[in-house]
Amino acid sequence: MTDLAAAPSRPRGLGFLAVLLVVGAAGCALPVIVESPLFLTLMTQAAINAVLATGVGFLLRQNGTVSFGHAAFFGLAAYATALLIKFGLPAELAILLAVALPAIFALALGVVIVRITGVAFSMLTLAVAQAFHELFLKWRELANGDDGMAIAFPARVFGVDIAVFQQPTSMFLVCWLALVGVILGLWLLARSRFGTLTLAIRENEERARYIGYRTVLPRAIVYAISAAVCALGGLLFALYNGFVSPGTLHWSLSGEALIMAIIGGPRLVWGPALGGVIFFFIKNAAGDFTDHWPAVIGVTLILVTVLMPRGVGGVLVWLGRRLGGRRGE
Repeated sequence: MTDLAAAPSRPRGLGFLAVLLVVGAAGCALPVIVESPLFLTLMTQAAINAVLATGVGFLLRQNGTVSFGHAAFFGLAAYATALLIKFGLPAELAILLAVALPAIFALALGVVIVRITGVAFSMLTLAVAQAFHELFLKWRELANGDDGMAIAFPARVFGVDIAVFQQPTSMFLVCWLALVGVILGLWLLARSRFGTLTLAIRENEERARYIGYRTVLPRAIVYAISAAVCALGGLLFALYNGFVSPGTLHWSLSGEALIMAIIGGPRLVWGPALGGVIFFFIKNAAGDFTDHWPAVIGVTLILVTVLMPRGVGGVLVWLGRRLGGRRGE
């Protein structure tokens, strides 16, 4: 029975890995095919947005909870990089801690707030993020307030010239490979025993408790993993821009990340990443024509929600299965 049940998922798993490999290779070939620095700059920023959206979407997929505060982890990673280097730590150690510290904080916070569900959970995450935003906005002696702060990277980081991380051609490859690695890691985690357990808790937490599973810690771990992914996005942002400001902690960035996840399809591990790329290019294209680009994003979100409840990614999966079925006929 177990073998028969597992058999259909194996080809789909191999198919996903094959598609991910092709997408990864296509992204790596993009700087060779496209020579426009502007386009590569946009693609680099889109990839960073996609990492952030993937973290938010993973929390929504595995825990079924909506966060309005994941910009906190994105911004904390960027600020941690800047401040730890400023205080004299080696850049390599600062970069590692920039991802680890927000994840550890999220785990400790998650143990408390994942006990709360629904709108109350979303409001708590918003409150935490805005508290950090106000801290870095008002504490000028620490981080230069609203003016932001430049990050004093050394000439070489991990033996690589810092210019590699601040040029669109090379940084796009770094961000793209990071995004593909995150998607692969989260996909494997979602298919693991732990991933199955968290989905079961999401569907019916009371029943999971009844059959003997502890539910708070797994939900907190998912929260911490999603925070670590967002922190990775913040680190990439800091490496590429060499500058950080309180805007990286603002609730509006959390809202944008949630919109990206919904547009792409949060039921799929890779859906939010697709939504992040789509969102970024719609935002920039609309911004060239009107100052009211948020209205364009709002209309897009409404259309996706009404016409494509599973997001653009869900439509692509449906089309793929339809085409596969026709080929097999």
